[in-house]
Amino acid sequence: IVQEFVMFPGFLSPSSSIKFADIPNGLAAVEKVPAVGWFQYTVFCGICDLWLCHQVPSNPPGKLTTRLFGEGITNYQYGSIGLPGYLGGKPVDDPELKKKKLNAELANGRLAMMAIIGMFY
Repeated sequence: IVQEFVMFPGFLSPSSSIKFADIPNGLAAVEKVPAVGWFQYTVFCGICDLWLCHQVPSNPPGKLTTRLFGEGITNYQYGSIGLPGYLGGKPVDDPELKKKKLNAELANGRLAMMAIIGMFY
């Protein structure tokens, strides 16, 4: 909803003279953003996924490592409601409470998927 009323100031692509205000909402934005911008986005996400925040299969979910300094170094560990460990997030130890929270997260994720589909059009 915020994107309907608030736009970043300035240019999305100064070389192409495309302002943030010129980019429409929804799927129409895909055609307006230059291909180089989508390439930059894809490379950034790939770097984050492959090197900065790598999930090793033997680690529990949310305990991420970095491949930049070796997989032995754990740089992130997320606790309850996604708070990182360095901000006070602690893992949920009670199995029943953990199951309840994970089921609530799944339900909220499904609701969010339906909401975003409605916003596409």
